[in-house]
Amino acid sequence: MPRPQGRQRPCLSYERILAALGYARVAGVDEAGRGPLAGPVVAAAVVLPLSGDLEGVDDSKRLSPAQREDLYHRILAEALDVGVGMANREEIDRLNILGATRMAMARAVARLKHRPDFLLVDGHLLPHLPIPGRAVPRGDRICTSIAAASIVAKVTRDRLMADYHRQYPHYGFLRHKGYPTREHLEQLRRHGPSPIHRRSFRGVLPAGPEG
Repeated sequence: MPRPQGRQRPCLSYERILAALGYARVAGVDEAGRGPLAGPVVAAAVVLPLSGDLEGVDDSKRLSPAQREDLYHRILAEALDVGVGMANREEIDRLNILGATRMAMARAVARLKHRPDFLLVDGHLLPHLPIPGRAVPRGDRICTSIAAASIVAKVTRDRLMADYHRQYPHYGFLRHKGYPTREHLEQLRRHGPSPIHRRSFRGVLPAGPEG
């Protein structure tokens, strides 16, 4: 499939090419939360109508929290289908983050009301599903459906981390969402890991004695 050229914002070119090839329901898939030391990894799958691009939809990392919240509600209102899945801390530690990410993506697709015909997945990782698909590097900056999935996944995860902040306020999850900031690492040194910290990630557990 040729890469659409000459634009700065995501559009529906990939989705429309696939529709012309007979894939009527194309789901964009993306995740949030692979890098943090705490909390789940969250994935979303979004099927959009092809009649027009959702204005303002972009890679969630290029949007402010207020923009993401506004677009989240618009995506839920205008998308043909949305599914969200996640893998928790225990699953991340058991499977590793790549396996857990695939699991979260598969769960997101499974929660769509209708099985999609094709998956467009951000990055280089495809879930293990009997559905044709393509991994699209930097897909959240190219494909509107992937960008929409990135927003849904990010907003969902940020809300979960806000809930965890209320349970474990001394870690500062509301500010850093579990990423390894200086503040977060300092609180880990002071308090040790909480129940949602990923034990398999470097920096969560104290280093053992050398030698």
